[in-house]
Amino acid sequence: MAQDKQNEAKIASMDENKENVSDPGVGLEILQIIKDSQQQHGLRHGDYQRYRGYCSRRLRRLRKTLGFKMGNRHKYTGKKITEEMLSDSRYLLLVLMEAERSWSYAMQLKQEANTEPRKRFHLMSRLRKAAKHGQKLEKLCESPSIDAKTKLEAQAYTAYLTGMVEFELQEWKPAMEAFNKCKTIYEKLASAFTEELAVLYHQRVEEISPNIRYCAYNIGDQNAINDLMQMRLIGGGGNMMAEKLEALITQTRAKQAATMSEVEWRGRTLPVKIDKARIFLLGLADNEAAIAQASNEDTKEHLYETLLSECRDTIQAVREELKAEKQRERGPDADTGKVSNLQFLHSYLSYIKLCTVVKRNESMAHTLQAKLKDPHNDENKRGPKPQDLIRLYEIILQSLAELSTLQGLEEDHTFQKEMALKTLVYKAYRCFFIAQSYVLVKKWSEALVLYERVLKYAKEVQSKAQSIGDKELPDVQELIAEVNAEKYSLQAAAILDTEEVNESPAERPVKDNTPLCDRLETFQLDPALVGKQPNLVHFPPGFQPIPCKPLFFDLALNHVAFPPLDDKVEQKGKGGLTGYIKGIFGFGS
Repeated sequence: MAQDKQNEAKIASMDENKENVSDPGVGLEILQIIKDSQQQHGLRHGDYQRYRGYCSRRLRRLRKTLGFKMGNRHKYTGKKITEEMLSDSRYLLLVLMEAERSWSYAMQLKQEANTEPRKRFHLMSRLRKAAKHGQKLEKLCESPSIDAKTKLEAQAYTAYLTGMVEFELQEWKPAMEAFNKCKTIYEKLASAFTEELAVLYHQRVEEISPNIRYCAYNIGDQNAINDLMQMRLIGGGGNMMAEKLEALITQTRAKQAATMSEVEWRGRTLPVKIDKARIFLLGLADNEAAIAQASNEDTKEHLYETLLSECRDTIQAVREELKAEKQRERGPDADTGKVSNLQFLHSYLSYIKLCTVVKRNESMAHTLQAKLKDPHNDENKRGPKPQDLIRLYEIILQSLAELSTLQGLEEDHTFQKEMALKTLVYKAYRCFFIAQSYVLVKKWSEALVLYERVLKYAKEVQSKAQSIGDKELPDVQELIAEVNAEKYSLQAAAILDTEEVNESPAERPVKDNTPLCDRLETFQLDPALVGKQPNLVHFPPGFQPIPCKPLFFDLALNHVAFPPLDDKVEQKGKGGLTGYIKGIFGFGS
């Protein structure tokens, strides 16, 4: 209590002096640095190994810049950071990065400990080391040269790391005290600064709150489970806390499931002997209530996926039990034609799964339909199209077809009529969006025929709905009004399109790609000529034939008669043997 009063006094003094131009003390934005580093280096995707590597590299750079190396590659020489060094805030950052490196390694080991339990010992060692570095940072920040804000942030950071250590050791009371201290400091800091600076502190408080509630529940506060369920709806606490929260909810339901022995559906009471089925059916109402209370579509989608995953696991457990039961009952009287209780339970779980798929796709369709009608959609982003809604309604129709064939419900005429009526409703919606997809491509007659088909389906639903009285049946009156409005719009658009086709060539906007240079004699409206890319000439220009370089052949030479040259050519006499001898001895030369 004394420490809390001192913290409040520090914050009060900060609040009085926050208009001052400068603070004489050395400061370090501890929470800001941590959050920025974590978001930029892996923790946005839960990659603790990448963040740990970043912390190691930053430590190396800081030590090199400050000349604060721990020896060399051959020998380690430990150095301590003293108060005399605190004129430079980078020494505080050095200790902070050491704590963050140990913490990120511990979180990495926590992810790996799910498959390798022995790593939990190493995890606790790293967490204790992170808390030790946090205490060292807090002790250094007690120096008079450090400003009040840094001192408080160091205390909150140390309390958080201490709380994490106690939380992993399942020491709930010390962990709760540490988290409460951290929460109190951050709340007071948030109240002492402007809204822009307070956002970060409020986010930290929201991260810590699920841990505090979880500790309170384990101490014995049974009301904390309701708060944890509400936090589950808004997705608070991060991935690690979410896993613990899911395990806690399953454990609570398992305790309550011991009193559940049977369930009633379609006028038949079914004994439930499988523990997994008991737990699922017990939490079904809570899950449906959570989906109804979900604040946004992302949370609702996550809850739907969780419910479907649990339902699939339960169906698999019942299917295995059903297979074992069939093997035990093999014999001449095994096939009596009557659906067993276990088989009917399997049909009930399949009914829950398929109905959940229908509700999820219907919720997604309503969201897309609202975006489709929104005139302020961003043109740079791909918005929803009628084809997306057609696909969703096709999935709904497939689920309804599977519901009609569930074993044990073939003779239930009321159920079959309900499914047939719902099929007509969703066929009408699918037909409506098919018509809208034809309107987009200006196929007016096809769209008009489909709108008439929608009205036919809707009127058939209205005539049959009174005899069945199904409260979950979607109302088609709004769809009928919308179809009538769309029909008038479609007829007007078709008339305008026909007038556009029949108007004179001079008034008709140019729709072909003929450039301006080829239609200079014809006046036509072309809005593209005043746009950013006017179509003026052919570019690049096309190839044209040109004459090639001539080839010359000397044909006159064949018709030229040359003069005789016999008188100028020497006449060689016949020498014989005498000439040969004279030539050898040189007489004839």
